[in-house]
Amino acid sequence: MHVPDGFINAPTSAATGVIAAGAVAVSLRGARRELDERTAPLAGLVAAFIFAVQMLNFPVAAGTSGHLLGGALAAILVGPYTGVLCVSVVLLMQGILFADGGLTALGVNITNMAIVTTVVAYALFRGLVKVLPRTRRSVTVASFVAALVSVPAAALAFTLMYAVGGTTDVSIGKVATAMIGVHVLIGIGEAVITALTVGSVIAVRPDLVYGARGLTQKLKLRVNGELVDAPGSEPAPVAARTSHRKVWAAGLAASVVLAGFVSFYASANPDGLEKVAADHGIDKKTEEHAVAHSPLADYGVKDVDDARLSGGLAGVIGVGVTVVAGSAVFWAVRRRRDDDASPSNTTDVPGATDAPDSTSSTSTTSA
Repeated sequence: MHVPDGFINAPTSAATGVIAAGAVAVSLRGARRELDERTAPLAGLVAAFIFAVQMLNFPVAAGTSGHLLGGALAAILVGPYTGVLCVSVVLLMQGILFADGGLTALGVNITNMAIVTTVVAYALFRGLVKVLPRTRRSVTVASFVAALVSVPAAALAFTLMYAVGGTTDVSIGKVATAMIGVHVLIGIGEAVITALTVGSVIAVRPDLVYGARGLTQKLKLRVNGELVDAPGSEPAPVAARTSHRKVWAAGLAASVVLAGFVSFYASANPDGLEKVAADHGIDKKTEEHAVAHSPLADYGVKDVDDARLSGGLAGVIGVGVTVVAGSAVFWAVRRRRDDDASPSNTTDVPGATDAPDSTSSTSTTSA
């Protein structure tokens, strides 16, 4: 859903740029409550992973493809404020290096793909986890639903922007129907990717999943052959099975493989926005990207003739640049240990508690 230059007029693009800048500023401040020395590198990895998976367009229907937007995934893994920053870093790297998404439309893209998806997804996710049982499976289910809804929400947001500042005279009703319809289908793919990723991380390190913080188990007693909650027992943190460094290394390896190798097999069909734009004439005034002739434009390395090698190298470079840029941002804004001891920085997101990095386990005592 990367909007190119020329789809939205200058005043509307400028207005969304102001909105995006304000949201990023607020997110930089809010991310300090979500990040510390342990989770800041994970946030950089999440940005790189989103970049990699966005290269994997999957077929949807009628010659249309879709790809991950990533707002829901980022918000659930590292927090809503950090999630906005993750997707914004990805969009900035894509626009500057790969000519994907217009530079004058950067505000539009951040508003659609970073702000709307993250806010909608995380609000729905928090609502679901409050009413569902506090289990790992519930977190995964809530992730699926939140991601599914976030994609057509972004499509609706684009439609509203186009109704205000579109550069061609088209039927907004038809555009809305087409955009929301195809992005509901894309949302299913987004939901599957998000749920699988969240489920995989929560299986080995639930304490590293922001949306699962506070997920606990009570101590158990065995009474007459049955396990029951121990009276007056405090919940014990869910066990962590793998060090966060191993999780980071595995995630980076997966990102490199996806961007460097699997991306070659991605669908070549136009994505949802491209298809709707072509069918309804939205793309009549599309402008050439400012960096259309850059060495990495269109996710290929200039002067490398082999398509597979060119795309793979571009993907690996993109993952590397994104993880470095993202990690630098998140490391700079992280909550430092001396800040944790300060009374002015003891407030966190309601219901969120930091689990210890070391492995802990649930105790079972026979009575």
